[in-house]
Amino acid sequence: MRKTNQLYSRRKFLKQTCSTAIGLGFLTWTDWFGTHSASPISLEHNELNYNKKRPRGTGFVFEKQYLSHTICEGHPESPQRLRSVLRRMQSIGLDQEVRHIGASDHALSAIEAIHSKSHIKRVEQEATDAYICYLAVAGALSAIDFVCTGKVRNAFCALRPPGHHARNSGEFGFCFFNNVAIAARYAQKKYRIKKVLIVDWDYHHGNGTEWAFYDDPSVLFFSTHRLKAFPQTGFPEHEGKGKGYGYNINVPLPSQADDRIILNAFETQLLPAAERFEPELVLISAGFDSRKDDLLGDFSVTDDGFAKLTDLVMSVAKTHAGSRLISFLEGGYNPNGLALAVEAHLKRLLRV
Repeated sequence: MRKTNQLYSRRKFLKQTCSTAIGLGFLTWTDWFGTHSASPISLEHNELNYNKKRPRGTGFVFEKQYLSHTICEGHPESPQRLRSVLRRMQSIGLDQEVRHIGASDHALSAIEAIHSKSHIKRVEQEATDAYICYLAVAGALSAIDFVCTGKVRNAFCALRPPGHHARNSGEFGFCFFNNVAIAARYAQKKYRIKKVLIVDWDYHHGNGTEWAFYDDPSVLFFSTHRLKAFPQTGFPEHEGKGKGYGYNINVPLPSQADDRIILNAFETQLLPAAERFEPELVLISAGFDSRKDDLLGDFSVTDDGFAKLTDLVMSVAKTHAGSRLISFLEGGYNPNGLALAVEAHLKRLLRV
């Protein structure tokens, strides 16, 4: 975080910023989002059916309650992030091109596959709206269900709160439950997915996802990030341990990293690793705070850069995973910039 002492934790930073409101606007929302959400599907189905017919379309996971999640007034991880995304989608008609997916009832057992009971208890104590933290996980699980049963080809989850920093120590870095990690394990257990690739292009290292699978050879974790930014993790020499050695790939990038630099990392390090790994499902921790002009990052990735990153990851999914790909919103703290980056990402996902 360039605007704060890098020795400070994000929590200390927030203590300084939460007292000042940033005057975010508020949209008037109708029942449109409720009436266009898909009905929750049964979580009892446990067999893939994507071979029966070619999946089509892009799912979009969203619940109105995600707009109600708050940490404190003036917090950069604010409801305005999603409001800006939704407003942009409506203005250009993207909302009519995606298939809206509502969150199913959350499955506590899926959360417990990653997090301890003590962590879950801490979340319920720390979050002002623990129900929405559960609902974010529920949305992630719905996306897995829709993609792994062939109802859609791929999906984007417009979730709040984010999750890739969450371990077993309560709220950390705006994250409560690790949505992407829980989704990966859920897919493995329910749909017998043997190998999952998780790609994290957030400005901040996904330390929680690394923690969840550090000794697990069934999950390949690939992350680009700013090494000296919060949470000061993600060193390239951290490659996993035990049977998981070699399945954790950290690629720290320099300040002001642009499209060329991040695309080179994906082309030279992700693509060969994915070719060896041959994932059956591809998940993205889609953090758009690596975009230019973000409030909490100093990279210079453009919207076109995110489109090209999406193309690269989609090519991996097409080659090895029957195009099964799901992305989960993580960071991105310039609301207008976030909306444009999500637009670029969604337009690529919608391509046949």
